[in-house]
Amino acid sequence: MNLNQLKIFYFAAKYGNLSLAAEALFITQPAVTKGIQRLQEHYGIKFVNRFGKKLALTDSGQVLYEIAEKIFEMEIQAEESINDFQQQKRGHIRIHSSESFGAYYLPSIINPFSKSNPHIRISVNILPTEQVVENSISLNNDLGFISSPVEHNKVTVREVLEDRLVIVAPPDHPLTRKGSLEPRDLKGQSMIMHEKGSATRLFVDDFIRKNDISITIPLELSSNMAIKKAVQERIGIAMISRKVVSEEIQRGELKAILFSDQQMKRKFYMVHHKDKYFSGPLKSLIEMVYQWSSEYVKELQI
Repeated sequence: MNLNQLKIFYFAAKYGNLSLAAEALFITQPAVTKGIQRLQEHYGIKFVNRFGKKLALTDSGQVLYEIAEKIFEMEIQAEESINDFQQQKRGHIRIHSSESFGAYYLPSIINPFSKSNPHIRISVNILPTEQVVENSISLNNDLGFISSPVEHNKVTVREVLEDRLVIVAPPDHPLTRKGSLEPRDLKGQSMIMHEKGSATRLFVDDFIRKNDISITIPLELSSNMAIKKAVQERIGIAMISRKVVSEEIQRGELKAILFSDQQMKRKFYMVHHKDKYFSGPLKSLIEMVYQWSSEYVKELQI
């Protein structure tokens, strides 16, 4: 089998588009077409059907694609392991994370790691959970952090943190006079909500449903920063992770009210390809994630 032709077929099948495959391989579109044609001619089997620049796999093409995917995933693993030896603690760690963990927790982990590993470059992309997982499956990142558990046979998912959820409100809001909250205290309140589909929104919706609470939702927002600003503008209160509002609380701009139920918590998870090669620096970073998490949880209990 000609591995070059197989790689051309693999990228064309992966993107479902001749132009995108050509860009990814740094070759021309006619070269992609020719590579696929030669592969099909060699075996006398049609692997793809063309619709203009787009492709659709035949049954035999789907089987070949799944095999090729494993081959080229292993190629990436081999390159990473060799690079680890060549670079001798130099390298690049690619992290994809959902907003809450990436914006409010990761900096506390990356800062000490970067000081101990000045030659390791870390890039962090904030993405929806679905994209973080997809990139982990396709080995387009080294680590992912997500705010809801997923199941897929190509990834490993591990819980790394459990943080308390609080109600956040302006300092003079009537709820702030309570020492702790019961679910019934939220009845009739105006609550600013995360966008539908987000991990926090799913948790809050489930909490409201289980406790039969009637609330008003004046606003739905997609970012924690926007939610905090809306609370400061007295549009409503919000349920959010305590870490997310720690700075505003310290400055006296907002106040967090704890629930009496100690189980009002949300979890965060680390995700990576199940066959991911862990370089020395990547292993160190993962160890630091768990060390930081343990210390953070202890601080919450003080």
